[in-house]
Amino acid sequence: MKQMKIAVVVLAVAVVTLACLLWAGHNRAHVCCGVMDSAKECVSGCGDEGSCKSADGNGCMEACRRMDGGMDVNEAALENIMTRTSIRSYTDRPVEEEVITRILKAGMASPTAVNRQPWAFCLVKDRKLLEMLGNEMKNAKMTATAAFAIVVCGDMDKALPGAAKGFWIQDASAATENILLAAHAFGLGAVWTGLYPNVERAKKVASILSLPENLMPLNLIPVGYPAQIPAPKDKWKLENILVR
Repeated sequence: MKQMKIAVVVLAVAVVTLACLLWAGHNRAHVCCGVMDSAKECVSGCGDEGSCKSADGNGCMEACRRMDGGMDVNEAALENIMTRTSIRSYTDRPVEEEVITRILKAGMASPTAVNRQPWAFCLVKDRKLLEMLGNEMKNAKMTATAAFAIVVCGDMDKALPGAAKGFWIQDASAATENILLAAHAFGLGAVWTGLYPNVERAKKVASILSLPENLMPLNLIPVGYPAQIPAPKDKWKLENILVR
């Protein structure tokens, strides 16, 4: 009888241990080489660390996104901010329409002065236009090989009147940072190339894209799946903080 009780206890411990191992295995961090859908599942190229393959058949490289099922949402947001970096080279992999839409939605979710939303976003997908922008803009040559580009503009018809008109620059800049962070969150690479206040640059882009006169291009953002991912720069400097 005593031996039977011991056997039952041992079996119970074994069952609990196995359950814990299975749970841990199910929730361990894994790697995603593709895009996550609304259910936080990889659309393609998903697997355990070390075995993941990207859509184009290459290894994970640094483009893989680590997804930890138990990661705190605050940590995830900060991780996305701290690991974003400017990407200037792209693969020829197309970007899904849903992803592009969500990136633009992120841009429009940014704050604006008096909620005027004095912006317009020119989405450039035409290959000839992308190549033309890359050839004409010395500071944005990578646009020629990008999957698409977004030109963030200020809409002067929606800008605040008088001395407050210049707030459109801050508003459009906030939208730009949201776009860059959203692109990074989807495993894409992007880079902010400046136009305004360089009027010559701004006018050249406006001419290439046939923009209406009320729109002033602030910047040009080429976007695509990264061919290379440089390490993020550590820009933390305590001396830049003033405490009063």
